[in-house]
Amino acid sequence: MTGQRSDARRNYQRILAAAEAEVTAHGAEASQEQIARAAGVGSATVRRHFPTRRALLEAVFQKRIEGLCERARRLSASEDGRTALLEWLHALVLYAVSARGFAHILSYEPPTEDPSPHSCGNRIAAAATPLLQRAIRDKAVAPHVTFHDLLTLAVGIALATEHHKDPETQADRLFRLAVDGLSPEHGIAGVSGNSGPSVPVTESLPNGRL
Repeated sequence: MTGQRSDARRNYQRILAAAEAEVTAHGAEASQEQIARAAGVGSATVRRHFPTRRALLEAVFQKRIEGLCERARRLSASEDGRTALLEWLHALVLYAVSARGFAHILSYEPPTEDPSPHSCGNRIAAAATPLLQRAIRDKAVAPHVTFHDLLTLAVGIALATEHHKDPETQADRLFRLAVDGLSPEHGIAGVSGNSGPSVPVTESLPNGRL
């Protein structure tokens, strides 16, 4: 039995190492068959350790998920709740852009699935929601904003820029645009049916509400 468990652990580590390389190269569409070949095991062995593609991707990003959660916990001690929230959310956006496949596992599971409380999305939410709640209490963020709103924003920016020639720069620009708002001086009331001259996007994060 001990030998079998040792073999299983070695197979797991080989599969995980192969998966990390394959996901880095091909993102969420990484081939499980290629992972099995690179690890020197059969496809059935891969599926036994990782029954779904999501489970495989979550294992690949395990350490990064822990890093994001730990960063959220550290930022909870910051004096400025809004700055802490935006710093963490900005880090999430840039990581989702730089780590191919990560944005896909943050997307909502289909309604037919029963999300695990240990899934990466739920773990990240548990760690970072206190940052949002504090910013709301400080009246720096509108009370109707949910953590899912912020997660959807981060995922959307990452997926929209993943094929851009300079994805990190473009993602950073879109993030700042989302925080600043399209028309921070006027809000939705300033929108009209007529197109006017273009206005440059500010590069600073304002002190107003998100």
